[in-house]
Amino acid sequence: MFSHRIEGLRPSPIRAILSVIDRPGMISFAGGLPATESLPEWSGSVSREILQYGPSEGEPALRAVVSAQLRRLGIDAPVERVMILSGSQQGIDLAAKLFVDPGTPVAVEFPTYLAAVQVLRFSGARFVDLASGEARGARLAYAVPTFANPTGSCMSDADRGALATSCLANGTVLFEDDPYREFAYDACDRTPVAARMTGGSWIYQGSFSKTFAPGLRLGFLAASEDLFERLLMLKQAVDLHSSRLSQHIVHEAVTGPDWEDRLDRLTAFYRDRRDTFEGALQRHFSGLAEWETPPGGLFYWLRLRTPIDTRELLGEALERNVAFMPGEEFYPDRPQSGTMRLNFSHAGAEEVERGLATLAGAVASHS
Repeated sequence: MFSHRIEGLRPSPIRAILSVIDRPGMISFAGGLPATESLPEWSGSVSREILQYGPSEGEPALRAVVSAQLRRLGIDAPVERVMILSGSQQGIDLAAKLFVDPGTPVAVEFPTYLAAVQVLRFSGARFVDLASGEARGARLAYAVPTFANPTGSCMSDADRGALATSCLANGTVLFEDDPYREFAYDACDRTPVAARMTGGSWIYQGSFSKTFAPGLRLGFLAASEDLFERLLMLKQAVDLHSSRLSQHIVHEAVTGPDWEDRLDRLTAFYRDRRDTFEGALQRHFSGLAEWETPPGGLFYWLRLRTPIDTRELLGEALERNVAFMPGEEFYPDRPQSGTMRLNFSHAGAEEVERGLATLAGAVASHS
C-alpha cells in the first residue's frame, strides 16, 4: 500500500520525549530544549511552556476538541488518532509521501483543488478521474465532497455512498478534504464519506483557516488505525510539531462561549455575499457564461459560452485590476478551456459590481 520512500521510516525517540516533556517531575537531559525560564514573558494566558517544544500530534486539549467534533459527525476519530497540522495542505503532503511513488494512480475529481494537484504531481502521481472506471485501480482517492474547490458542488447522499463503497471494495485509501463544511447556505448532505469507511483505510482533514484565522496556519486530520502512526512519523520528520502558540489561540477560540454564534454569524455573512455575487453575475454574465449557485463554500465555477483559454484572459484582467483563477489550472491534465473560479467571500458589494462588470467586458471582447 505504501510508497517506497517510507521503507526506512522509523519513529524518532525525540517524538516520544517531546510527548512527555511537560509531565510533572520530568527531568530531561535529552532534546536540545532551551531553558524554559529563558523564554520570553508573554501577556495574557500564554505561559512560557506554550513557547517550548511540544508533542508532534499537537496539544492534547485541542485534539480532544477536534475528536469530539468529528465523532459527532460519525467519524471514528478517538483523540489518539487526531493530529494538528501546520495548515491543511500539510496533510496532503503527508499523504503523498506515504502513498505516492512515480506512476502511482491517484483518483481525483476533474477539476479539483489546485494545491492538491501540485503536491500529488510533485510526488509523481498518475491522475485518474474519480468518476471513471480507471479509479478502481487507484491507491489513493482525493476528494472534496462538501462544497468542492473549485466548483462549489456538494455530493449527494447516493454519490457519497458510492464513493465509500468503491474505496472499500477496491482497497483504495480515501482522503476526504473538508475545509468548507461549516459554510452551508442551502440544504445538502454534508455527512462525511469517512463516516461510511468502517473497515477501510481513510484520512479525513479539516482546517481552522476559514472559520478562524488563516495566518495561524492550523489544520487537523484524523485517520484509520492502520495509517495514523505512519502519518505521525512523517509529520515529525517534516516540522516536529505545529505552532503551540497558534494551537493555544485556536483552542481558546473554539472552546469560548461564543464559538457557535461566530460560526452562525460567519455563515450568514457569507450567504449574504454569495447572494450579492449571484445578483451581479446575473446582471453581467447571463449571456456569457453558465453556472450553478453554490449551496455552500466560497466559490463560483463559471463555464464560458465561448471556450477561450482563461489563462490568457487573466493577464488582460490583471491589467484592469481584477483577479480570478483560470479554470484550466484545476485540471490535473486535459484542461477544459473556458472555465474560471471566482471567489465571493472577500470583496464587498461595490467591488463585486465593478469587478464583475470589468471581467465581463474582458470576456465579451473574445466572444
